[in-house]
Amino acid sequence: MHKLNAFAVKSLRAGKHEDGAGLRLVKREDGSGRWVFRYTCHGRRREMGLGSLQTVSLKQAREKAAEYRAMIANEVDPINARDRLRAERKHDHNLLTAVAHDAFDSHKASLKRDGAAGRWFSPLELHVLPKLGKTPIAEITQRDIRDALQPIWHEKASTAMKAVDRLNIVFRHAAALGIDVDLQAVAKAKALLGKQRHRVEAIPSMPWAEVPDFYRSVAEPSVSNLALRLLILTGMRSHPVRFAHVDEFDGDTWIVPAEKMKGPAGATESFRVPLSPEAQEVVRLARMHERDGYLFVARRSVISDATMSRLMERRGLQARPHGFRASLRTWLAECTDAPHEVAETMLAHVNGSKVVRAYRRTDYLEQRRTLLERWANHCVTPSLTSSGTD
Repeated sequence: MHKLNAFAVKSLRAGKHEDGAGLRLVKREDGSGRWVFRYTCHGRRREMGLGSLQTVSLKQAREKAAEYRAMIANEVDPINARDRLRAERKHDHNLLTAVAHDAFDSHKASLKRDGAAGRWFSPLELHVLPKLGKTPIAEITQRDIRDALQPIWHEKASTAMKAVDRLNIVFRHAAALGIDVDLQAVAKAKALLGKQRHRVEAIPSMPWAEVPDFYRSVAEPSVSNLALRLLILTGMRSHPVRFAHVDEFDGDTWIVPAEKMKGPAGATESFRVPLSPEAQEVVRLARMHERDGYLFVARRSVISDATMSRLMERRGLQARPHGFRASLRTWLAECTDAPHEVAETMLAHVNGSKVVRAYRRTDYLEQRRTLLERWANHCVTPSLTSSGTD
């Protein structure tokens, strides 16, 4: 054993050079070479490549050969063991869990904050991967998918549909990786599951005529009340309200950064919100609670998504904060002559085709300002019912 010299192996002539105990260096005319381990196991003589001279040193080749000799002593064929290990690694890479995480990583750039909220991946993580995660994706059939989603297909219809959409993306990703998958498996599973019985219901909203009474009931300048009042007055969604920062307010205009607006990452723009005098007063009061620049902070962090909802729940109301957007939109339709595109822009809705949006270079700021001032006046004016009882 150890017949070769680490300093001389590179200068050896073309041919076969034995190091001993089955380890051999095969040199070529061009100076390159490869390590070979020759052995006999179970009465069968075999030859196993250990790598090229350029990537595997003499010391490394000897260590590999020693490892394989120990395996042979235990009646384990090194080539068979290596092939099994490669198959297991390939198998692990092709499991649904691995492919799903890889697809998620590739998809992150199109998600808000790289999908940090977990909403994109959670339908798979909670309802699919526990049942199918350890199955190679190429072996997953429409029946497997149907069985995984059946328990939530009607009871949690929205989540089930999200899981279907995510699975479609994962299967297409697997195909792009070169894995032989059935790209129709998800669609066929959906056909097997049938039509969902669950009817998607809109988030409960408050009739616009009842908003003034409610608005008066949250007059106390607590953090949650002020956040809810700003949400009502502007028609904005919960997230930009809850994470409102002092730097976003410029006099009578609130400039919401693109990353706080709803929509795919990179496809949203900052949004200007005109502030009525009432809304400006709410912001002024909220500044008294400001912490690290954020207006609506409870203890050490901004108020949660459920804070305003619970405030309404405790009063026995069916309506939810998001429903005030519907209250505003209905008021615009019934009590104003606001054009459709202006009313939709009030709620930061995308409206019109891509071509129309490309040529329309306005956000109707001043028109929206007038309308939101009228809305604020409506909110602070006592209704006929309440004024008659005061």
